[in-house]
Amino acid sequence: MIVAQVHARHPRVALYYAPPASSAWWREGCEWLGRDPESGRESATSVHDVTHAPRRYGWHATLVAPFHMAPGVELADVLASARAWAGTVPRFEMALRAEALGRFAALRPAAAHDDATLRALAGDALIALAPLRKRPSHESIERRITEGMSGRQIELLREWGYPYVFDEYRFHMTLSDSLDDANQRESIVSDWTRRIDTLGPLPVHGAALFVEPEPGAPFMLWQRLPFNNVQDGA
Repeated sequence: MIVAQVHARHPRVALYYAPPASSAWWREGCEWLGRDPESGRESATSVHDVTHAPRRYGWHATLVAPFHMAPGVELADVLASARAWAGTVPRFEMALRAEALGRFAALRPAAAHDDATLRALAGDALIALAPLRKRPSHESIERRITEGMSGRQIELLREWGYPYVFDEYRFHMTLSDSLDDANQRESIVSDWTRRIDTLGPLPVHGAALFVEPEPGAPFMLWQRLPFNNVQDGA
């Protein structure tokens, strides 16, 4: 089913970090959100009422935000470029912490150096895929400017079609919808703080291409992209 869906006429493609399919991190996150974007399987969860938005996107952290392909570009072209980029990235593991990120609950790197590593990694991925991305129209970009954006974010939006790239990028794995209730956010943070203690470090062993076959449809994990597992000095 997933293979058929990704060959829709005008899909959007995104490059995301996703935990390894065999890991407890993948199973735990998919169960929390209520959907496995790789198999398409949905599951019952007690937090369905606060995970509508992240459930549609699937368990992930954004590296390159969803984009339409430039004229003449095919999914195979995106896959080839993304695979070439992933092959240059060394695998690592990192500690996470749960926190309130604005009105959302999310997972973030616990150490500043891991945050910086992922910021650089996402910037490199954006540059690698930039020639394949269709540039949004001037009108659509201007419509996305909001009052709360900084001057730098507006500059990045106009240049790259997305405001949270390069120095404005923050790696995060979203756990909830936007929540008005601070106590609800803190309850999720406390829950995931306990889960992190059990799950241990997050294995950053690869990325994945996700596809939105049509506007508003759930994103599907199409292709996993393993990182380089050769250690320095090996």
